[in-house]
Order: sequence, then structure tokens, then C-alpha cells
Amino acid sequence: MTQAPVYDPTNDTIRRNPFPLYESLQEHDPIHWSPVIRSWIITRYDDVRQVAMAQTMSSDRLRPFYEALKDERREILSGVMRYLNEWLVFKAAPEHTRLRKMMNAVFSLQMIQGREPQIRSTVEDLFSQAPAGQPFDFMKDVAVLLPAYVILDMMGLPRGDFRMIKEWSDDLRLFIGTSRADEDKYRKARSGADHMSAYFRDVIAQRRATLGDDVITKMLLAQDEKGSLNEDELVAMCMLVLFGGHETTTNLLGSAVVALLEHPQQQKLLRENPQLIDSAVEEFLRYDGPSNSIARVVAVDHELHGKSLKAGERVFAMINAANRDPRRFDRPHDLEIQRSPNRHLTFGQGLHFCLGAPLARLEAKVCINALLGRFASMELGPGDVNWLDALVMRGPSNLPLVLKS
Repeated sequence: MTQAPVYDPTNDTIRRNPFPLYESLQEHDPIHWSPVIRSWIITRYDDVRQVAMAQTMSSDRLRPFYEALKDERREILSGVMRYLNEWLVFKAAPEHTRLRKMMNAVFSLQMIQGREPQIRSTVEDLFSQAPAGQPFDFMKDVAVLLPAYVILDMMGLPRGDFRMIKEWSDDLRLFIGTSRADEDKYRKARSGADHMSAYFRDVIAQRRATLGDDVITKMLLAQDEKGSLNEDELVAMCMLVLFGGHETTTNLLGSAVVALLEHPQQQKLLRENPQLIDSAVEEFLRYDGPSNSIARVVAVDHELHGKSLKAGERVFAMINAANRDPRRFDRPHDLEIQRSPNRHLTFGQGLHFCLGAPLARLEAKVCINALLGRFASMELGPGDVNWLDALVMRGPSNLPLVLKS
């Protein structure tokens, strides 16, 4: 008898390529209980979409986890929870509705589109420093820096602060991304949150004294019928904008380059037809997107495909599995940059649709077209491509690349 597959995110084979397992779970166990992480793993497109929208599920997943802690982790994480509880992604209506409305006004589509010249300039600067014909780490030297510099510029923060901020962000990611390998992730997350919140409190004080033309000033001035954001909300929003503004796009850029390397005919098609970039970016988002899953907590007891889900249990709706569900997509495991329609779920659904989606799309569009337009060829450099230790996010942690003009 064949043993039923188990989702184990600590398994390096699954981390590198989870899609064979996702396919097996979709077919044989679409509502899968993983004893490794004591959570439900949901893989079919319609079910993942339902989890994202359903009132039987709650996005307020951190608070129950924190309140259930009885050991030293409760004190360690207190400083982290102070701010993460204010993040949009962990909020439910009506608090989410209020904050999202204010943030929509700050991150208007017009404002984001107006950043395109600066994004193009940054991309050109980064590629001009790439060593032609010599191996370099695309993640470290391009994919990490581009979205980081873009969001720092938007927030009116010096680019020179990024190395320091990146350390704090990486420490936070261990907790937010649900790392399984780092045993000290709670202390690191606390350190990251403490440093980042203190940094932004200083910046906010400076903006109060002298208003600027930047996103932080816009958040400071944002108001609704209940008034403006309080100090903790402001700090939390700054942390969210900085964290979300670079982590997701970094992963998207890395996975897109890997996909093009693995599909030379699609790379050739895009090189010869750069006008296909909008469609290509949507396919990169679907094929191996930066959002591996969304996490929820069961709000009320209910059944799904004959499985009993109990209130309080954790659920991971696997977006990257849904985006390759053969019930929704033809040839789901093929990269097709002209795919249409392409209704992937990468940026979420409903209330929690990603605030930064237009910016991520724009950065990927500019970067990938510039990469293919500037360099005649690209190939993997020596060494392995490794992938993030994260349940919620997905992307290469390194990507050795050789570019030739």
C-alpha cells in the first residue's frame, strides 16, 4: 500500500519543489491534515479562494496563537505582537476596513505609476554594476536591492539604512513567514521588531516636525471620520509597508528569472516580444508566485469535503498549489507567458487583496524587460539555487547568475 503524502515544509525536497506534492494532495487529499505543523493544508483553487473569502475563517491568526502561549515565548513575543496586531493582513472588519481605506488613499494608483521613471533609473544603475560574463548573486545584487530602494525612496528614507533595516526584516520574516528550521526565531523576531519600531518612531517624530513629500508624511496626514492613525498604528504601518514592499517583489523577481532559465523558449519569446511583459508578469505570479500560502484560523466549526474543521485550528491555503490546479488552468505546470485568462490568486481575494500589487507588477515589468533587453543571454552560475525557509512566502534565497552582453 502506498503511504499517503504528508506536507512537511522542513523537507528540503518539498521546499525546493513543492508542486509534485501539491498535485498529489489536490487529487487524493485536498483538505489535508499535516501532523508535522498541526494545521490543515488546502490545495484546490476553489477551496483556497473560499478560505480567503469565507466568514468561517479568520485572518486574526496571530492573536489566538499568542494568547495560547504559556511559556517564555509569550513574554518574548509581546513586543512583536504590539505591532503585528495592527498590520492589515492580520486584521478583520471593521478595523481592517478603516485602515485599508486610509492606506488606499496613500498608495493611489496614480502615485505608484508616477514612480516608473525612478524605478527604471534604479534598474539601470543596478544592472550597470552587474559583472558581465562573471557569476554573481542575482538575489543579493538586484532582486533584494531594487524593491528595497524603491520603497525607501517612497518613504523618504536613506538608501544607506537598508543593510541595517534588512537584518531587522529578515529577523521578522522568520516569525511572519513561519520558518521551521530556526529554533531562535522568536527572540530574533522580537529584536527585529524592537529595532524597527524604534527606528520608525524617530522618523515619525522628524516628519511631525518637518513634513515631507513621502509616504510616511501621507500616512501621518491621513484622516477619516474617526481621525488619524495613532502612534502604534503609524509605526505598524511603516513596518508593514517596508516589509511587504520589498519581500514580496524580491521573491517575485527571483522566481521569474528561475522560470525563464527553465523555459528557454518562453524566454526567447519574451526577448523578441517585450510588449508581452504584462502578460508574462501575470504568468510569473501564477507559475511560482511569491505568496506560497495564506494563513487563517478556523472561526467556527464546519465541514469541507467531509473533513471536520474545528474552531481555533490553523489553516494554510496554498496559493501556489491553487495556481496550478488543473481544474482551473490548462497545462498548469507549463510556463506560458501569453496565458489568457490567468486568474491566479497570488495577490489574494476580497478584503485582503494585496495593497502593493500594482507596485510589485510595475517593478517586475521594468526589471525583467531591462534584464532581457540589456543582456543577450543569461545562464545559471556555479552552485545551487536555495529556497527560503518559509511556509507563507516563497522565493530563492540565492540565485547564481551569469549575464552576457
